[in-house]
Amino acid sequence: MTPLSDGPAHEPRPAVPDAPAPRGAADPAGPEAPEATQAPVPPPIAIVAEERRYPSTIGGLFYLGILALTVLALVVAGLGHWRGGVHILAVAMVAASVLRAVLRRRDTGMLAVRSRWFDVSLLGAVGIALWVLASTIPAQG
Repeated sequence: MTPLSDGPAHEPRPAVPDAPAPRGAADPAGPEAPEATQAPVPPPIAIVAEERRYPSTIGGLFYLGILALTVLALVVAGLGHWRGGVHILAVAMVAASVLRAVLRRRDTGMLAVRSRWFDVSLLGAVGIALWVLASTIPAQG
């Protein structure tokens, strides 16, 4: 009786110099790398990076204006003219409210915090309240 063969995968293969290694056989040198062929390289394209503008939206520019008014209000109030400082701050808040109402969403920049109606309502109410309070408080002495 002849022993049964496990099939062609387990039979020894003849050594052929240029023959590929059998499937699943471990190659000590690692997998064969395909021959490197050089693809045609397109000519270099000049990419010109657009310079970033600061601020990048018109709302950012208006925001800086509102910030400058707020700083001016604090300086005026700090120098002893509190009523004038609060009036300037009230004007800044109402201006921010109007700007938030008229600017498009993509142009609002940092003026947009919540939804449009919330920002407009809150900024307008705070601005009007500051103006009324600064105007109605009686002068002291």
